[in-house]
Amino acid sequence: MKVLFLVFHGFSEHNGISKKIWGQVKGFQECGTDVRLCYYEVLANGHRAWLIDGDILVDFGRGLKARIKKRIDYSELTAYAAREKFSLIYIRSYHNANPFTIRLIKKFRNSGAKVVMEIPTYPYDQEYIRKRDSIVLCIDRLFRRQLAKNLDAIVTFTQDKKVFGQETVRISNGIDFDALPLREPQLGKPNEIHLLGVAEVHYWHGYDRLIKGMDNYYGSNPAIKVYFHIVGHLSGPREETEIYRAIKQGNLADYVFLHGAMWGEDLDDIFNHCDFAIGSLGRHRSGITHIKTLKNREYAARGISFIYSEIDADFEGKPYILEASADDSPIDIQKIVTYCKSVQLSPQEIRQDITSLSWSCQMQKVIDSLNI
Repeated sequence: MKVLFLVFHGFSEHNGISKKIWGQVKGFQECGTDVRLCYYEVLANGHRAWLIDGDILVDFGRGLKARIKKRIDYSELTAYAAREKFSLIYIRSYHNANPFTIRLIKKFRNSGAKVVMEIPTYPYDQEYIRKRDSIVLCIDRLFRRQLAKNLDAIVTFTQDKKVFGQETVRISNGIDFDALPLREPQLGKPNEIHLLGVAEVHYWHGYDRLIKGMDNYYGSNPAIKVYFHIVGHLSGPREETEIYRAIKQGNLADYVFLHGAMWGEDLDDIFNHCDFAIGSLGRHRSGITHIKTLKNREYAARGISFIYSEIDADFEGKPYILEASADDSPIDIQKIVTYCKSVQLSPQEIRQDITSLSWSCQMQKVIDSLNI
């Protein structure tokens, strides 16, 4: 069975989305498929190109003409699909429904392939907060139901049976366990608890709620010191204002640390140093109630307990999670402290509980649902 995995952007070695896609490709491979990764990239020489597993399929060159062609000319992709006779074409949504991507999907299906599109976050309209993105979203709104109609299914991480009028394949965000080392907790911190949030921080992560909760907590002169380590960049001015304002108002500069992006051994070390992790605390801000975030799964795969405020069907009621209210109230830090002092679960126990969330298991669900 041959699979084409199509992405409308390039990759970065330490980017979470890139790692997810590589994990999905590996998952397809572990299901016994011959999978090709097709993606758009701006090359080192400035040329805009489509690549297949690192080899150039079509080079549009540079300049305005190239910028336009990459958005409207998919002829080389459809010709490639026709030659290779793929059984499945798996597309990651780029919120770019328009007449050209609709025609692309129709030609893919004419080649004999089943075509599905993964929508990583749904709904997603509320995530477009910058005015310069409004045109892109407006075009997508005009054409996305028509695009969906031409698919065989939409892959979703929600519980929705239909998205944009199309039947869904409901899966979970998966894990490449080989890429995530198991946490090795450090001992010797009896009067300290270290919290960890790993993300490119957006307003829907709600980290300001946690910092405001720390302000309340320290107002009671606690015996246990709580520290919050944020690993990842703040994504924009809104996030910078919220985070820095909360730190300043609570006089928490000695307790909240912004490390920036980390990876490799440095990231492993901070996971070992910290006792409890912070998932999303503000998904309600973007209108989302149910979601299966990749971060929750990465935390569990590392073997660390965590808190979140959305509804994640894979983790509800698990002994290694705390649930926060889906509102903007400060997080109850004492609740986290009490949990950390009373619940003793090993990293191995937490990781073992999510073995069914491997990417190979999730990609097999897609294959089976399409009867390929």
